[in-house]
Amino acid sequence: MFNLSRTLGPVPFTRVNLLDSFWAPRQEVNREATIPHEYEQCERTGRIAAWDLTWKPGDPNPPHIFWDSDVAKWIEAASNSLATHYDANLDGLLDALIGKIARAQQPDGYLNSHFIAVEPEKRWTNLRDAHELYCAGHLMEAAVAHYQATGKRSLLDAARRYADHIDATFGREPGQKRGYCGHEEIELALVKLLHATGEPRYLRLAQYFIDERGRRPYYYDEEARARGEDPTRFWAKTYAYMQAHVPMREQTEVTGHAVRATYLYCALADLARETADVESFNVCERLWRHLCTKRLYVTGGLGSAAANEGFTTDYDLPDDTAYAETCAAIGLVFWGHRMLQLTGDAQYADVAERVLYNGVLSGVSLDGRHFLYVNPLASRGEHRRQEWFGCACCPPNIARLITSIGGYFYSQDENTAWIHLFAQGEGRLEINGHEVVIRQSTSYPWEGLVKITVLPPSPMAFTLHVRVPTWCDDWRLSVNGDLAAAAAAIPRTDGVSMNNGYIGISRRWEPGDEVSLQMAMPVRYVHAHPKVRQMLGRAALQRGPIVYCLEGADHPGIPLDRIALPAGDPSGWQAEHRADFLGGVTMLRGAGMVIEEGEWGDTLYQYRPPETRPVNLVAVPYCVWNNRAPGEMRVWFRTTTVAPQ
Repeated sequence: MFNLSRTLGPVPFTRVNLLDSFWAPRQEVNREATIPHEYEQCERTGRIAAWDLTWKPGDPNPPHIFWDSDVAKWIEAASNSLATHYDANLDGLLDALIGKIARAQQPDGYLNSHFIAVEPEKRWTNLRDAHELYCAGHLMEAAVAHYQATGKRSLLDAARRYADHIDATFGREPGQKRGYCGHEEIELALVKLLHATGEPRYLRLAQYFIDERGRRPYYYDEEARARGEDPTRFWAKTYAYMQAHVPMREQTEVTGHAVRATYLYCALADLARETADVESFNVCERLWRHLCTKRLYVTGGLGSAAANEGFTTDYDLPDDTAYAETCAAIGLVFWGHRMLQLTGDAQYADVAERVLYNGVLSGVSLDGRHFLYVNPLASRGEHRRQEWFGCACCPPNIARLITSIGGYFYSQDENTAWIHLFAQGEGRLEINGHEVVIRQSTSYPWEGLVKITVLPPSPMAFTLHVRVPTWCDDWRLSVNGDLAAAAAAIPRTDGVSMNNGYIGISRRWEPGDEVSLQMAMPVRYVHAHPKVRQMLGRAALQRGPIVYCLEGADHPGIPLDRIALPAGDPSGWQAEHRADFLGGVTMLRGAGMVIEEGEWGDTLYQYRPPETRPVNLVAVPYCVWNNRAPGEMRVWFRTTTVAPQ
């Protein structure tokens, strides 16, 4: 339940140190390879030079309408990196780039490289399509991140001036435009700017953008007519594409472009927290339930269609044509994290974990220099990672997430500590005015044992909440070696209780007290709702939070769609950890059946069934697929009652 008196505070990523074999190497690669690579790509493609404002009509490569957002997300990622690993060269590079941006700002505060240099006469004339407010939002987020990391106000001051210009331009007062952004993002950014500056006007502007959205007459119709266009010829046909078909509080389904949707829902959750708006929370809760029960992939990906980069209809979750944009998965993590702070309900952490370990990390290669924009759940080999994209929203987005991943592990309030995710390392929490160190020792996600050492400065009483993931049916918990709870029978005495997916342990903690959570981690089959017609009679493999796939690289000469898994009990699958394979992963070995082509010749149909034979199978985590030679991949497989011989 939404309880304003019990909202949690996330522990900042700067107070969390991950020392594990899963996230720590990813962060190192992100810092040493991805961030430099992305700057080089921004420079090579003209995104950096665009801020010099030297482009003239007739010149090649005009600054694009969304380039500013790519640069801004890179600034945010680089700033986050500085906050945990200072690098003088990176610091100087940021100063030089921010200097360009600040010099480009117009006297009235306007700040957009495309509309300053390329189409100055079209400022604020096409909010539906032109990404101006979207780019502004990412600049604001970058400014806040840079200020928090360095204490420097150069970009923050520029962002404030731009926000003030936008605040004067949009609203319901005479002379203002009654518009709102086509690609949502500025709404959540304004809330971050509020916290960095203390300026309440930014919250009011965010609330205006949310509340004005979808009102009739549609602003997008009016601005289209003002441009001399017929609004009925809008390519997407409906403003549901950008969640502007009805007012926000009347929406009952996740719809349209998936990235835009998740960013908007993030802002709505922010509004609920900042203004104690229960109605906003209720809308978020309604939309979350609709997404998770009808329109979410098993990998945590979302958005099934390329046509709108988003949602179609309930239970329409094809695997081979899944769009599942990396940015959409990232947006879902952002949204789930906000909902978790409002509720302390593990359902939000469960989804965030599923997305992080599967649908997000599939978007970046192990070397950190190649990316997926689209993350299908089946491929015939045509999907390959790329170094960059013309529309390059995903690479810097995943970079900024990985730099800040530690911020998703813990929460705190006055007298409680919360552990949402598991990884070797430690977090420094603030409980009752004292720093309490929570140290985890674990090989998660490959093994299910998590040892948690609690280190207050002196004995103190508080409640430690530890999440039990929904994938786990069999777990045991002990405190200093004494059994405190079990999945089958959870005692609600001795300070131990279970609520909303968290074990709550209330006690007077001594420095060095140890909580041990042992979670059984068998290989399991996942089955889709029968209304997901594409997955009828199919199953996916999961172990712990990790969803697995088969790749052609491990099954040469065998088309993956001819493979069937034995139905029923998946206990025949064996887990094998390989530190030298795909960055160090636990792979699965099992047996299945494969359909033989046999003696068909030129016959298209015949009356006897095709022959089958047993085949040894190797499954790898979905998050590391496409890191080897080009080839097939598949997550969902037919099941058969014929057991391998």
